[in-house]
This record gives sequence, structure tokens and C-alpha cells, in this order.
Amino acid sequence: MSSPYQANFTKCSLIVPESRIVAELLLQGVTGQDWDRQVHELNVLQKRTVKTAVTYANLARSRLQTMSVDLWTLVRDGSVPVATHAVLAATVKFSPLFGDFLRTVVRDQFRRFATHLETRRWDAYIEDCQRTQPDMPSLSDSTQVKLRQNAMRILAEAGFIEDTRSLRLRSQHIEPVVLHYLRQHNEQYVLDCLQVCP
Repeated sequence: MSSPYQANFTKCSLIVPESRIVAELLLQGVTGQDWDRQVHELNVLQKRTVKTAVTYANLARSRLQTMSVDLWTLVRDGSVPVATHAVLAATVKFSPLFGDFLRTVVRDQFRRFATHLETRRWDAYIEDCQRTQPDMPSLSDSTQVKLRQNAMRILAEAGFIEDTRSLRLRSQHIEPVVLHYLRQHNEQYVLDCLQVCP
């Protein structure tokens, strides 16, 4: 059995604008050759290279497919905060390595009334995961750097830290419509991960 802790967010952070477009494709039922045409030929994500477009489209799709059409609709039609928190919810479910960091380390920093989230907290968290999760794949130094960079970007985009330079913590409450969706669909793990602020 493989570890749930996969290094599956090395390529990008939340990519909310792209996720909105992918949510539209999913809601339209676009698959197979039609999907390839939209992403490759029509370049609906408006990326400079096909490789980037494919990477972003496939990752956004994989994240969104952990949830149902109701969440896809929130991503496509919601305000920027709603879409951001909806994508965050899907990201947490798709990437428990990030979700558990929110649920344990970030929550603990808020409880301690810390003002900043030091990057060493992430490094220590990864070390702990590698020690306690025997099935976790080994991570190269470059992979660890990319994971840390994107974890901090996700936190900044979702509003839990001010920016990736200062890493100043900000109290962030998840949009009520996203919380309602998660409760309705019994997404208790994701709720636990997202509700970390006092």
C-alpha cells in the first residue's frame, strides 16, 4: 500500500484561475480527445507552452475530481475568495501531505499566538513524516525545496500568511458556502484541515 503522502504539488500552487477553467470543462463533461483539443490546441488555460498547459490542466482536474460537481460549480461561479477556498479544499483532499501540515503545524502556530510561520517548521514536519511514514517516498533536496515553496504559496494564496517573504500569519476563516459544502458531503478530514484559526 502506497503512502498517502505523495509529493504531488511540486509543479504549482493553487492555480485558481486555471482551476476555474478546468471546472467548466468538467461540468461540460469534456474528456478524451475533446479534453486534449481544449488543452493542447485551443490552449484554454492560455499557457506559453503545451507542457505547462497539460501539467496545470491535469493537476487541477485531479484535485477537483476528489470532490463532486457542487464544488466544481463553486470553483467556476464563486467569488475569488469562494473559488480559492473551494480549490484549497480539493487540494487538501488530493494532497494530505499539505493538509496535515495545515491541520497540525499551522494550527499549532495559531494556538501558540505565533506571529510568523518559520520555514523550519515545514522542514521539521517533512523530517517527521519521513520518520513516521515508512511507505512515504524518499524526496530529493530539489523536490523538498519545491514542496516547501508551493506549500508557502498555497498558504499565501489562501490567506493564512501575508506573503511568502514575511510569512506573517493571518487569521483566515473559510468561506461559509465552502464549509456548508464540506459538511453536507461529510468531508470531515478536509474541514479539520481548513479550520485551523481561532
